[in-house]
Amino acid sequence: MNYIERQIKQQQRIRQLKKGGLILLFLVLGIFAIVGIFSLIDPMGGTDVPVIRIEGTMITGEARSGGYTGSEYIGSQIRKAADDPLTRAIVLRIDSGGGTPAAAQEIIRDIIYAKQKKPVVVSMGDIATSGAYYVAAYADRIYSSHDTMTGGIGVMWIFYDTSDQLRKEGLEIDVVKSGEMKDMTHSYRGLTSDEEEVAQDLVDASFNRLFADISSQRNISRESIEDARMIRGEQALEIGLVDEIGNLQDAIAGAREIARSR
Repeated sequence: MNYIERQIKQQQRIRQLKKGGLILLFLVLGIFAIVGIFSLIDPMGGTDVPVIRIEGTMITGEARSGGYTGSEYIGSQIRKAADDPLTRAIVLRIDSGGGTPAAAQEIIRDIIYAKQKKPVVVSMGDIATSGAYYVAAYADRIYSSHDTMTGGIGVMWIFYDTSDQLRKEGLEIDVVKSGEMKDMTHSYRGLTSDEEEVAQDLVDASFNRLFADISSQRNISRESIEDARMIRGEQALEIGLVDEIGNLQDAIAGAREIARSR
């Protein structure tokens, strides 16, 4: 083998070594990149517990502004998190004075769906009363601050009577209706005694459903909440409406704790 041939083979070996070194370098960098990515999405890290906010008055539909939050919008967020394989638990951050029973019941259905797959924890903000507490009762654990306003568990139906004002303005309203109570919710007249009785029956039936559902999830007595008063978080802890005193970060940590134990 002459000098030129030896030089060619030496250059070939050098190129092969460089190529092998580059491949090894890329493999090492790839491993570090994968480790880095998984550290960002660590199942017990920061992206594993989404926080879904329920703020404002709960109504059915997709509302998410103007002081209202829609059951369809919240429900879709809950189910999306429940179906996400990277999600280990869900935190609902509630800051709501309640809403319609139907809206709460729709959200509860989605919470039940989510709980079949992973823990659901509630963190209460300034207020979580009435229908908002109804929703919270279905969580695996409830956190509130000492002075969170909760409770207010009850049902009401407000009727406005503007008939005096209409008379003063000289306005008369004629109504043609198929049934005597068809217009009982309109403000141009007050309720009759029969209508008051019907309204009370409807409210009572709704409250009975409300308490039955809540008591199926929380060990509370009817006497402790049936006056529908608002209750501070500290007292709510004493009577069993909440489980822990803590803020949002405490709730997230608690959700991870439950997820680890399952």
